[in-house]
Amino acid sequence: MADVEKIHIVGIGDDGLDGLTTAARQLVERAELLIGEQHALAHVPNLAAERLVMGPSLDEAVRRIEASPGKRIVVLVVGDPLFYGVARYLCDRLGKDRFVVVPHVSAMQLAFARVKESWEEALLTNLGSHGVESVVEQIRSAQKVGLFTTEACPPAAVAQTLLHHGIDYFTAYVCENLGSPDERVTQGELSEILAHEFAPMNVMILVRKPHVPDRPSEAIGRRLFGNPDEVFLQSRPKRGLLTPAEIRSIALAELDLGPASVVWDIGAGSGSVAIEAAQIAREGTVYAIEMDPEDHQLIVENARRFAVTNLVPVLGRAPEAWEGLPVPDAVFVGGSGRGICRLVDAAYQRLRAGGRLVATMGSIDNLAETHRVLHGHTVQVKVWMLHFARGNYQLERIRFESLNPTFMVSVVKP
Repeated sequence: MADVEKIHIVGIGDDGLDGLTTAARQLVERAELLIGEQHALAHVPNLAAERLVMGPSLDEAVRRIEASPGKRIVVLVVGDPLFYGVARYLCDRLGKDRFVVVPHVSAMQLAFARVKESWEEALLTNLGSHGVESVVEQIRSAQKVGLFTTEACPPAAVAQTLLHHGIDYFTAYVCENLGSPDERVTQGELSEILAHEFAPMNVMILVRKPHVPDRPSEAIGRRLFGNPDEVFLQSRPKRGLLTPAEIRSIALAELDLGPASVVWDIGAGSGSVAIEAAQIAREGTVYAIEMDPEDHQLIVENARRFAVTNLVPVLGRAPEAWEGLPVPDAVFVGGSGRGICRLVDAAYQRLRAGGRLVATMGSIDNLAETHRVLHGHTVQVKVWMLHFARGNYQLERIRFESLNPTFMVSVVKP
């Protein structure tokens, strides 16, 4: 197929034709059919080409392209056509060989450049396709956030929603009319953004303030177990060491707790496993053993938040810290250090007959050593490799973010 017959997807900025390369500008000026959203076509008002305004659905654009063989067609997109997904959709529907993509710097790239922040690990969301309420919990634990706002959900509405949910630890930037002569960047607290109005074409950047912990949601309608990770207070920079909800649920199922069980949670961290064990064993007692004073305090605060009164935080290093504790019906051991095998062996010795022990670890070496030790006590050792990926929305597409693989062993003491 000759190059002239191909369909060109051209990115354009708020500075219109002036911001394009000579080659890209010539493609647009020579087009016989221009296809694009209204705000993209508005950047080239004086061209004589036939126009098709795209709506939310791209199906009409696909039909017009298929019905116009031999025409010089340009699809005009604000920013980078591949970043926002128009080019990807058309290539998927009609085949990559029919298109040539001429990118432009996206508004999101420009916004992060203006505030001098990397966007490599940022949460990116288009509020035109996903309301801010649907991403509040993702924003709560993010380091950076990039938002395409809308007239229905402007920066002030975003700020109001976040503050309503107790999220006030971001510095906000609103970048208006990027690339045009009246470009403006406003920096402020979320409470200050509430008092301002901005041009409809804007990108909102949120940058987390350093050394500020998450403020968990109030978790109305808490679950007995498997509560979202975000509802637990966690320390920074150690965030991510909390036992994820998926792993927690399986571990608690294997512990097979009764209403009056005595439970040890060794290496309790911020206490997520201990707290949910206490909710299950309401008439029993759960001992959350943790040697880090900051994490020990988080256990106290999380237990208060969840209103569990049968949880006893124990500050100290295992195994010395459990010397005076009652014999457990169930033991959970979590951690990543090389000493986990020794702790599992010592805890198994204290476990009552018929009791259960569950341990999780991230290292295959720790798994091998722990399995060897437990297999020396009983042949009934169950082993899992647990690997989960959580779906989240990145702009208009679903992406899966993998959790670190976790190995789990479970044993019932004969």
